[in-house]
Amino acid sequence: MWGRELQSLLVATITALGVLVAGCASGVPPLPTVPERWTEPPPPARPPACSEVAAVDDLALRLAAARPGDALCLAPGDYRGPFHVGAGVTLWGPRSARLSSAGSGDTVGLSGAGARLLGVTVDGSGSRFDLQEAAVHVVAADHARVEGVRVVHALFGIIVEKSREVVLAGNEIEGSGRAEIGLRGDGIRIWETQASTIADNRVSGARDIVIWYSSDNDLRGNEVVGGRYGTHFMYSHGNRVIGNRYVGNVVGIFVMYSRDLEIENNLLAASSGAAGMGLGLKEASHVRAADNVLVRNNLGLFIDNSPFEPGTSDEFRGNAFRLCDVGIEFHASMRGNVFRANSLRGNVVQVRVAGGGDALGNDWEGNDFDDYAGYDLDGDGVGDVPYELRSFSGSLAARHPQLDYLRGSPALFLVDAASRLLPIVRPAPVLVDRRPDAGRAVHPVRTASGVAGAD
Repeated sequence: MWGRELQSLLVATITALGVLVAGCASGVPPLPTVPERWTEPPPPARPPACSEVAAVDDLALRLAAARPGDALCLAPGDYRGPFHVGAGVTLWGPRSARLSSAGSGDTVGLSGAGARLLGVTVDGSGSRFDLQEAAVHVVAADHARVEGVRVVHALFGIIVEKSREVVLAGNEIEGSGRAEIGLRGDGIRIWETQASTIADNRVSGARDIVIWYSSDNDLRGNEVVGGRYGTHFMYSHGNRVIGNRYVGNVVGIFVMYSRDLEIENNLLAASSGAAGMGLGLKEASHVRAADNVLVRNNLGLFIDNSPFEPGTSDEFRGNAFRLCDVGIEFHASMRGNVFRANSLRGNVVQVRVAGGGDALGNDWEGNDFDDYAGYDLDGDGVGDVPYELRSFSGSLAARHPQLDYLRGSPALFLVDAASRLLPIVRPAPVLVDRRPDAGRAVHPVRTASGVAGAD
């Protein structure tokens, strides 16, 4: 009986405080907009002065005879590979022009400066992981371009290595979707490639998008669905990840051993399972993550030994964490991260430090927490008392992960209630925001055309 009465009292108190805080709302701008769902871009324009190729022609022979500046335009039909597009040569076709695998090796290879593959469908590749057999393989081809290409039934989709200023734009890559996700090939793999653009592509049912040992690249407007790593950076510096959609992957974006990354205006949604996370950092330095929406993830943000390089910091500004099991998790008591004007609402656990410890060594200011129980009497939008995260059940679960099984149960609710009523078991603070946002109105996350979904 006392438990029900205590629960009713706490609910009434929290409701009253919520009304007080809501009454102080001062017209704070809406939360970040998220990128629109991917729609197929217009097909690449047919090059001028094209040499016509019919399905009955020997395309491989025609490509071998082509010279820099030549363009070959395919008629609809099926063309049996493999094919090689050399320096300065353009191969164009409609989606109904299908370049089919011979059953082994790469289906289409590009090498040499300015090689271009535009508009066609590439069907299949070899099946050897050790040789990384791909539908499209770009090697040592500065200024190469793969645009508007559809890839199906291939082990690896598009691989680019040892190149500069390559453009992958408007491609659609369909992975195998097999249940053993580690046995799928990567949708896009970038290796030792610099100053390139990966834009407006859609990758579904593949394993990863990999950016390894590659610097100063732009990833914009892509959609990655149903994979393992939406984008995985390793030893890759100075890259920009802006306006992408990551939905239903195990991990949205993971940054390892990399520095100077900009991660802005992305949607990272529905990353589930034991390893599920929207954004993860491991030994990453000088990362700036701003205006991202992280919704319905197991972990919204995971931080492990970051920032890594002495004298650097990682900054998280204006991000929205919604409906996550854990909004932000630190692998241990990390220091040197800066959290400004982020919004954490509807999460089961706002911030957690795995194994115990605290997040006091990070800089928290102006963040919006839906469990803030303070007030703003002067109406300036800043809480008059600090936000302190203290959770006895959260501290126990951080040290004993098996207690996650009881998350949301009355048992853990009563543990927290007891810790508030009995100061002898009051937990130490996990974080303190001395100037919390107390004036943020509750807005839905929106796209330019309506309320965003995570499907």
